[in-house]
Amino acid sequence: MVEFYLDFEKPVVELERKISELRHTGTEEPSVDLTDDIARLEKKLDKMRKDVYSRLDRYQTTQLARHPMRPHTLDYIEMLLTDFIELHGDRNFADDRSIVGGVARLYGKPIMVIGHQKGRNTKEKVMRNFGMAHPEGYRKALRLMKMAERFRMPILTLVDTPGAFPGIEAEERGQAEAIARNLIEMADLTVPFITVVTGEGGSGGALGLAMANRVLMFENSIYSVISPEGCAAILWKNQDYAKDAAEAMRITAKDSLENKIVDEIIPEPLGGAHRDYQATAEALGKAVKIHLAQLEKMSPEELVEDRWRRFRNLGVYTEPKKG
Repeated sequence: MVEFYLDFEKPVVELERKISELRHTGTEEPSVDLTDDIARLEKKLDKMRKDVYSRLDRYQTTQLARHPMRPHTLDYIEMLLTDFIELHGDRNFADDRSIVGGVARLYGKPIMVIGHQKGRNTKEKVMRNFGMAHPEGYRKALRLMKMAERFRMPILTLVDTPGAFPGIEAEERGQAEAIARNLIEMADLTVPFITVVTGEGGSGGALGLAMANRVLMFENSIYSVISPEGCAAILWKNQDYAKDAAEAMRITAKDSLENKIVDEIIPEPLGGAHRDYQATAEALGKAVKIHLAQLEKMSPEELVEDRWRRFRNLGVYTEPKKG
């Protein structure tokens, strides 16, 4: 795995390297006892990690949400689900590789899983279009959702996208209509539906998979109508103000929970999801299992009403006084 770290992580990474070098020296030269030195540095490292990651600002959280080593949909499928069969194509134009989906089992129970896939290396990122779906991606997702409804399977969507692909060809093939159609159809699905924002929850590109009964976010994920850079370019005509934009937009999981946009925050390992894939996947599975158990007690009619009620309650408004 390629080593990658963010600017604010440099002190942590440097200390980790120093500890690794001391361990290597101790292995190569058994006569040199470095046990006390390593223990002292590990204690210092533990404190440093807590200090650094407990006071991240909103833009630093955005950087963690975009971390290239962060687990993606296929990683979660591999670690959490069994008997996965990927399904392809929208039966209309093409198979959009930026969205993956198929049937699987979660703790032995059938489920339809759908999510964005960004890719790791340059070749994969290009093939996956950096997780930015074309209209056929959203139409594929809707096809799988309707299939899940026919077979009475719950739906799990994993959101991680900067946004829907903004290219001319996507607009020509009906990008806005595809997302709008998904919103209409998702609202009336009669099976349990859970969405988890695993990294970036960007604009309509995220919402096109996210009109669920329960919306969860990982601790270091973000959810917003526009990226901080895009907002800064519009308001200040300068992307250097992205940090200010992130603070103003309040895009973190904590912000979204406070504003009742999401229902739960899934904790991550200290330092981010990329630090421990297995622990992150287990936290995801535990949260989904709890919410699924609650939703499975509802009738099809109650699930639809629950979803409609959830989204109708978002936001704040006032009505003018009569007279």
